[in-house]
Amino acid sequence: MIAKEELQGQIERAARAVRETNPMAGSITNTVTINFVANAQIAVGGSAAMVYLPDEGEFLAAAGGATYINVGTLFPIYEETLPRTAKKLAELGKPWVLDPVAIGIGELRTQLLSCFKAYKPTVIRGNASEVIALANLWGLAGDGGASKVRGVDSTEAVDEAREAAVALARYTGGAVAVSGEDDLVTDGETVAISHGGSPFMAQITGSGCSLGGVCAVFTACAETPLAAALAGVNVYNLAGARAGARVQATGSFQTAFIDELYLATPEDIATNPFDLEEA
Repeated sequence: MIAKEELQGQIERAARAVRETNPMAGSITNTVTINFVANAQIAVGGSAAMVYLPDEGEFLAAAGGATYINVGTLFPIYEETLPRTAKKLAELGKPWVLDPVAIGIGELRTQLLSCFKAYKPTVIRGNASEVIALANLWGLAGDGGASKVRGVDSTEAVDEAREAAVALARYTGGAVAVSGEDDLVTDGETVAISHGGSPFMAQITGSGCSLGGVCAVFTACAETPLAAALAGVNVYNLAGARAGARVQATGSFQTAFIDELYLATPEDIATNPFDLEEA
């Protein structure tokens, strides 16, 4: 298990590198939240580019430092776009983040998420139900697919997804981030529990999707998938707590949250409270 001080150092270095190099993390993402994803990526120091055509997905895979794939709103063209993009990323050895939004609600979504198993995402980000369902789909967990996803919402608590998250991380060799009241991040050896955030985060559209995009920004610069995923989760918990403390409603929270992402220093991100445990 990695020492906390070493992990904090990795997070700080990743956050500083993002600010200094402005890496592009292209996205094929949920059209409901595309603006929020782009603005969050830019706020933490990255560069955003949103596409949906197959050749453009392959172009971004080659041109960007990392890529974010979110299956939240699917179009027929994605049956070609997403496998081609994931295949290109694997061929190039480029990092990428998968968000298995609403896994289980349709045939195309299931087909696409099944095919991603071969391309091993660097980071998987989802709520507890999505993470459990993905582990079941990939044959890495033993509850027979019993997870219940209600649209894009979770019906399970974060700690219920711990076994599935660890199994996924060990299979991919990357990291898994499970979003909830306290967020769980694991690389299959170490489990980090990150604290902070705000109740407002569950009352706006896109806090989860944009977190996936921000994790992709950090994967472009981080030394390890665990540091990338935890950097994203930490800055979200930090910004959420700070924004929530100074607003009274959801509309102003979203604006304040983007501001706090922008204002967070690498030291702030690395020292946001988190606990480490063995997987």
